[in-house]
This record gives sequence, C-alpha cells and structure tokens, in this order.
Amino acid sequence: MKTRIKELRARYDLTQEELAKKAGVRRETILFLEKGKYNPSLKLAHDIAKVLKSKIEEVFILEEEPSSEG
Repeated sequence: MKTRIKELRARYDLTQEELAKKAGVRRETILFLEKGKYNPSLKLAHDIAKVLKSKIEEVFILEEEPSSEG
C-alpha cells in the first residue's frame, strides 16, 4: 500500500511526531506507514486522514494486484 502521508504532512507543516500525537500513535507508526511497511487499521486510516483534512482514499493508495485470470 502506498501513502501520501509525507506529502500531506508537508502541506500542513507537520512533523511525524506532531501527526502521531494528533492521531494517537507513536512516531514510529507514522514512519512505517510512510515507508509502506505497515498497513493501518480502518480506524487509524480514518484518524490520520482526519488530521490531514483528507479522505482515506486520498491518503492511502491501494495497489492493485495483478489479476490471476488468464
């Protein structure tokens, strides 16, 4: 899963620490999300999107897996 967290944080001049505090998580969670190493729960995705004044689908981009149909 790709995210636009870093880009949106920059828009609102937020550090990872500030976003984490507002979303109720640790800074490392934001770091892992930005690097694509962690998939958030729906609640966390909602909370982050709310802080970033965006829709969930604008923050988190679900990558399509190749179809197994032949």
